[in-house]
Amino acid sequence: DGTELTAKPKRSFYAARDLYKYRHQYPNFKDLRYQNDLCNLRFYKNKIPFKPDGVYIEEVLNKWKGDYEKLEHNHTYIQWLFPLREQGLNFYAKELTTYEIEEFKKTKEAIRRFLLAYKMMLEFFGIKLIDKTGNVARAANWQERFQHLNESQHNYLRITRILKSLGELGYESFKSPLVKFILHEALVEDTIPNIKQSALEYFVYTIRDRRERRKLLRFAQQHYTPPEHFIWGPPRKQKLEGSKTNKKPASPISINNSYISKHKKPKEPKNTSASGSSAGKTTEERKVELTKNREENDQNEQEMNSDAVRQNNSEKNSDTDIGQLAKSEDTRDTSDRKEDASHSKKDDENLNDDCGNHPGTVEKDLCDAEDSSNNMSADLQDNVAKDMLSGGNTTRNKDELK
Repeated sequence: DGTELTAKPKRSFYAARDLYKYRHQYPNFKDLRYQNDLCNLRFYKNKIPFKPDGVYIEEVLNKWKGDYEKLEHNHTYIQWLFPLREQGLNFYAKELTTYEIEEFKKTKEAIRRFLLAYKMMLEFFGIKLIDKTGNVARAANWQERFQHLNESQHNYLRITRILKSLGELGYESFKSPLVKFILHEALVEDTIPNIKQSALEYFVYTIRDRRERRKLLRFAQQHYTPPEHFIWGPPRKQKLEGSKTNKKPASPISINNSYISKHKKPKEPKNTSASGSSAGKTTEERKVELTKNREENDQNEQEMNSDAVRQNNSEKNSDTDIGQLAKSEDTRDTSDRKEDASHSKKDDENLNDDCGNHPGTVEKDLCDAEDSSNNMSADLQDNVAKDMLSGGNTTRNKDELK
């Protein structure tokens, strides 16, 4: 018994399917079969007795009221008092039809007796109807009747039928107050704890209004014990928020970019506006610009090599200042080459892109290199290409030597 009390409840597939059909798939397809019968309406008009007992509605309302033994042990009257558009255990009782429902709502005599039958059954359960809006409260004999209701669980099926019938015959608004009252007694007051499973599995889901169902489920979730066993609503917000806070794993591209940014040689841009506009360019434009820069660099290499040859021929006649300047520049170039030798291939490509961010400098070198583009050897081109990849120091040599 202790294990059953602490076991986590499970949702009933049959209950969910039954209540879904009630809310969404009514009416059924048997309306034409009973369209001219109207036996449920005629019973409430006191024209025919219910079968198989042969008792009229007036006798039930007057003589059976308060006779709890008869109401408890007789299982044939409930299908006649609260008809549905589905077959019950009493096969003498016939299903409601849409046409019969419309006629029932128009008949004041039938509506009056239907409400009296509802009050009679509420009193049998220890509940009383207190106003015309459907609000209910404890009856005078609630302690005795609640104890009986907590033990006789076949009455839970009767409550489900009563709730369904209220919605069929125009009293949908009466269902939510009754279900809320039952949930309060079962979860908060603990007077009928055995009914909470049926209340959450069946009673709540007879309500067609989704907002009303959610209100009842929230109320039940607040008072359900243990709280982790509540399975009729969405998961708690704490779990959802915890899953959202998990950080997404960094992509390989972002990791690679962060690695390059750490080891990239710092270089101050000469033209901030030009570098900003280059950063906003599309991928296709960058590819075109990269190709153009490579062609310009080839021409610059030729010019640099020709200047280097002229420089070697005139080194002997240059003055001391120029010799010292060339020596300092060679020393700086050597250190730059050693530093850049540790860079990866992707770093060199990034440096080439940085060179492309200063189109004014490249265009100037291009104009100076047009006349000497055909006087370069392959070995000299390779040497100058290395110089260009190391940050453009050869260009700086040429300008300073001139």
